[in-house]
Amino acid sequence: MGVVLDGKQHARTVRQGLRERIARIRRQPGFHDWQPGLATILIGEDPASRAYVGTKEKACREVGIAPFGHRLPATASADEVVTLIGRLNARPDVHGILLQLPLPDHLEPAPLIEAIRPDKDVDGLHPVNQGRLVLGQDGLRPCTPLGVMHLIDQSGMAIEGKRAVVVGRSNLVGKPIALLLLQRNATVTTCHSQTANLADHIRQADLVVTAIGQIDAIKGDWIKEGAGVIDVGISRGSNGLLKGDVEFAIAKDRAAYISPVPGGVGPLTVAMLLANTVQTAERQTKVRM
Repeated sequence: MGVVLDGKQHARTVRQGLRERIARIRRQPGFHDWQPGLATILIGEDPASRAYVGTKEKACREVGIAPFGHRLPATASADEVVTLIGRLNARPDVHGILLQLPLPDHLEPAPLIEAIRPDKDVDGLHPVNQGRLVLGQDGLRPCTPLGVMHLIDQSGMAIEGKRAVVVGRSNLVGKPIALLLLQRNATVTTCHSQTANLADHIRQADLVVTAIGQIDAIKGDWIKEGAGVIDVGISRGSNGLLKGDVEFAIAKDRAAYISPVPGGVGPLTVAMLLANTVQTAERQTKVRM
């Protein structure tokens, strides 16, 4: 049986490290009132989005980040959202801006994300930050891919020279993960809904990262003996329980390590949002660590 990676414990460790990092900065001369600030923008009353934003704002308070919550009605226009983002871009006490997705149907995400200053784009979705990722340059990275990389590193698995298969090609998860693995010298194959013979690709992989949101789409017996499995997918089954993309019960007996759903990547996504916020605050206020 493989090691089941405890995302909750790893997230607690990351958060504790951030608390200590903020405390060290506040002990420096002239920084006793220093505090990172994260502005969250929630448009509409989607229950899941409200819960996610609430979780993020609570996590901010726990590590010493000031949360600035902004709620707009579902009828808000693009101009209203851009105006709010402009005000937040100009505020020196706001170091990061999070636009909660998905948006109401009448709003296009791209122009609103592009309105956020790249150095305040803690979701790592601005074209400037995405471009820096493609070029291998320093920049803010999307939070879920950062959480995936953290779990892989904590597993102890060497990435260099390994064959990695990423299932999913979204701008939020699949593409950034593939690029981050490539930067670490993995040999990366990206699979998607049009990939022929998906099982054959999975069977050859030393590492499988999947993010398609289809329950048990990756069969357990496809997993190579001793491979690593990071399951980013999350869906609610007919019994109401949350499940991932991977057929966990079988896969865990073949994999060297595997992340569960829930309790795997999810907690680390929030932790990496906090880490991005602290990073942007340090850079914008020119803190010396």
